[in-house]
Amino acid sequence: MTKISAGSSARYITPDGEQALREELQFLWKVKRPEVTQAVREAAAQGDRSENAEYIYGKKQLREIDRRVRFLSKRLDELTVVDRLPDDQSRVYFGAWVTVEDEAGDEQSYRLVGADEFDLGKGYLSINSPLARALIGKYLDDEVSVKTPEGWKVVVITGIRYGKTVSDK
Repeated sequence: MTKISAGSSARYITPDGEQALREELQFLWKVKRPEVTQAVREAAAQGDRSENAEYIYGKKQLREIDRRVRFLSKRLDELTVVDRLPDDQSRVYFGAWVTVEDEAGDEQSYRLVGADEFDLGKGYLSINSPLARALIGKYLDDEVSVKTPEGWKVVVITGIRYGKTVSDK
């Protein structure tokens, strides 16, 4: 497998992230857009469109849906799905779950994912973030310094694992 570094120009995504984007695209195109189109059709049938709030709002919703559909379609074509584990799983690469401990002894676990997937509530950290860029290629027990708005932060890698966890579906 090709090693993915934070400075790579390609746009990466996990298989789960790609599936979520495809599901969103499918929902918008097959469910949401037909619903809004029907609502606009019904609002248009009520007469004067210039003062019809439902019609105006529905048309605005359609434009937003169409914009998101175009974005998702284009974005999915640009992305590279990383569906293989790295040969060297003792190092941090894209898709890894990394546990770090800060100077205060607090531990946090993050999964390094594509920019389209990041969700700190789930522990998903964008590969483009300063912390993720600093972690790439490092080993267990390595000390990593990261510049944050509050100043330099030092963390130690206390765990590296690949694959799904209990919280992943």
